[in-house]
Amino acid sequence: MRKSEREVVESSRLITRRVLMLGVIQAGIVSALGLKLRSMQIEHADEYRMLSDGNSIKIRLLPPARGLILDRNGTIIAGNEQNYRVTLTREEAGDISAVIARLRRIIPMSDRQAADILEEIRKRSAVTPVLVADRLSWDEFSSIALNAPALPGVTPESGLSRSYPRAGDFAHVLGYVGPVSDYDLSKIENPDPVLRLPEFQLGKVGLEAKMEEALRGKAGARRVEVNSAGREMRELSRQEGQQGATVQTTLDAELQNFTSQRLGSESAAAVVLDVTNGDIVAICSSPTFDPNKFVRGISAPDYRALMEHDHRPLADKTVQGVYPPGSTFKMVTMLAGLEAGVITPGTRFYCPGYVQVAGRRFHCWSRGGHGMIDAVHSLEHSCDVYYYELAQRVGIDRIAAMARKLGIGVRHDLPMSAIAEGIAPDRAWKRARYDQEWQIGDSLNASIGQGYVLASPLQLAVMTARVATGRAVAPRLVRAIDGQAEAVPDWPELDINPLHLRTARAGMDAVMNSSRGTARRARILAAEWRMAGKTGTSQVRNITAAERARGVISNDQLPWNRRDHALFVCFAPYEMPRYAVSVVVEHGGGGSAVAAPIARDILLFALAGGLPPLTAYPEAERAKVQEIWSRMSLTPSARKGEGRARA
Repeated sequence: MRKSEREVVESSRLITRRVLMLGVIQAGIVSALGLKLRSMQIEHADEYRMLSDGNSIKIRLLPPARGLILDRNGTIIAGNEQNYRVTLTREEAGDISAVIARLRRIIPMSDRQAADILEEIRKRSAVTPVLVADRLSWDEFSSIALNAPALPGVTPESGLSRSYPRAGDFAHVLGYVGPVSDYDLSKIENPDPVLRLPEFQLGKVGLEAKMEEALRGKAGARRVEVNSAGREMRELSRQEGQQGATVQTTLDAELQNFTSQRLGSESAAAVVLDVTNGDIVAICSSPTFDPNKFVRGISAPDYRALMEHDHRPLADKTVQGVYPPGSTFKMVTMLAGLEAGVITPGTRFYCPGYVQVAGRRFHCWSRGGHGMIDAVHSLEHSCDVYYYELAQRVGIDRIAAMARKLGIGVRHDLPMSAIAEGIAPDRAWKRARYDQEWQIGDSLNASIGQGYVLASPLQLAVMTARVATGRAVAPRLVRAIDGQAEAVPDWPELDINPLHLRTARAGMDAVMNSSRGTARRARILAAEWRMAGKTGTSQVRNITAAERARGVISNDQLPWNRRDHALFVCFAPYEMPRYAVSVVVEHGGGGSAVAAPIARDILLFALAGGLPPLTAYPEAERAKVQEIWSRMSLTPSARKGEGRARA
């Protein structure tokens, strides 16, 4: 049926409107696409360029060089050495097992090691590199680099690893570093990303751990271009990390080495303190160990040998070990009595060899007793009865307060691990610890450094320094950080009558230099280095009445672990004190025979700046001293006695 003219016109108008509407829609779409394209190409160009680069450019963190640790004279005691290693990144490797199989044709790798690497790779994020091999030789390292096209995801790297050039000399005070473990990361709230690098080393114990943040430094970064297989093609840019701070300690490497060798194979500890500024110039625990083994991964047999050794080489006896101080504590009891006005320097007590208290007999070390004896002579002869009598009059609370004033029962703040507080017991302490009341017998035992009293070698050195100077000297271990010297506090004077301190010092002088002093054989003959000291012997077993009646068994007839501890504290020069020394020899026997000669030798080395002249020793001791020196491996400057600045 043929359309009318009117219908044709209406149909034409409808088609025209639809075409226009379609054209408007198309124009809108094109405009929107144009605007979006403009936005992507102009306004957000940098953003999309970065996203695009992410497909071909990777950012790699560069571990910073760990800060150096120096002795007081600038000698490196913890440094870094070149280390060639290889890492593997799962995201870039593809078939991990195949890559590891190819690696095993180039470098030695056991089945166990390969399995451990696979397990570690599965545990880590796909983008986290995992350490595959460490401390490679140059030939192994270069072989891997040459075979890089067949080893996707494998990255050969040249970096630095911690080293301790003095081996065991500083093992306990410096500690060591090791790989970052999951446990380490769990202890840090927001771990630094650099800690997740496979080759990164973290301070585990000692100064390395306590000053970790300063020594760690700041990570650098490099931009590298990788291909579709994830293999690194070229480096685009590099920003080196910032090396950790250089820490200069107060320690003297030569004196530390001499002290370590002088302690030898004994289970022992020694601390040397500069009384003028609190500097720890030597702090040694024996026997020691090589911290380099822990950095490189200690073997199971080596670790087992350290753990099973009865002398406990891994324990730092200088600050972690606490011992009954024995008669070295008698200066504390004397000063407590003098300050309380209970005695004067001339007050005398009678010693018949024992004292009877509460139905129990407390013995002096001298069975025949010392007769009438005053304060100075009580130290000279180390009379126990004098202090038993004094303890009953002065009371434990005053003794404990004096102990804390002299640094015992106080935790000294140093960047070392597990520093012990020791125990200066009083009535409140026993009530809180054991829910028991203090007994008079407890006071008698404490007065001679037995019973509940415990002190570390560090605390004994601090006590000696304070008695020597009359000032509240506190120990310090860090001398400067990045060349910026640490301020030396102006130690305040102790609230102790100077006359009473002189009395204690006179008693210590008599111990060494009087004709009947308990440590006369270990005296120093050189007048300019005159030494004052105090011996100590602390029991580690109970002596029964039956044994005492038939004769106390001598130490050399007992098993090693049942012998008494030997202790000695000293300072010199007597008129103008410079150094204080404490020595503890576990199960060493008598303090005068074992600990005193060691402390004297260490003190003389410190004063002379090397081996002292033999004329400083009593003539009867010189042959023995020479024989000890002949077994030591010392530097030429130490053997010549050339002084080294310790200012």
